Amino acid sequence: MTDIQAMFSDPQAVARYTEGPPRFVPGYNAMLSMAAILLAERVPENGRILVLGGGGGLELKAFAQAHPAWSFDAVDPSAAMLGLARQALGSFAPRTRLHQGYIDDAPEGPFDGATCLLTLHFVDAEERRRIASEVRRRLKPRAPFVVAHLSAPTGEEERPLWLSRYSAYLAASGVEPDQAAAARNAVTNHLEILAPEQDEVILRQAGFSDTTLFYTGFTFRGWVAYA
Repeated sequence: MTDIQAMFSDPQAVARYTEGPPRFVPGYNAMLSMAAILLAERVPENGRILVLGGGGGLELKAFAQAHPAWSFDAVDPSAAMLGLARQALGSFAPRTRLHQGYIDDAPEGPFDGATCLLTLHFVDAEERRRIASEVRRRLKPRAPFVVAHLSAPTGEEERPLWLSRYSAYLAASGVEPDQAAAARNAVTNHLEILAPEQDEVILRQAGFSDTTLFYTGFTFRGWVAYA
């Protein structure tokens, strides 16, 4: 976790951040559009959304553009990433409150919906369960929670196969071979990747119901669940 915190505080890494997700996450922009659609099924026109791991501002900007009356509370441990979010939001910034910290630093709500995108693979299973429980506690009944992160089968043959496919995707997308190899090594050695069924169990244990897979991009998966 210390290495991750350092990475998201490094000025050069932060400056390049917005280039990363669209290049390194298959179907990233489509995933954001789908997340907004899933939220909008139950979030009212003037809804309030909790965005956990909202530093960088990419999902905040996408949601704000799609829904002009929504407001947001974004939480992120990195001050530098929150500054980047503020820049990315531009004219949408007045609808967003930025909070430096973790889930315990988030407002109590209650919120009409919540997201946690490309974040939970930075923490272990027990902390994911705690985070999901704290998110649920802050949501109105039946409010949607949209999550997406690294998730892949754990078999001795399956996991390397999926990681190889991910590396091949990066190369096919124009990422330099050394960068693609470095990305695979980082995913393998520094992130907590659970099997999809483990991720779904965590959501159920946190009190969410009707968990549904809506997005798969090689080693990435996304679900919507309801408080």
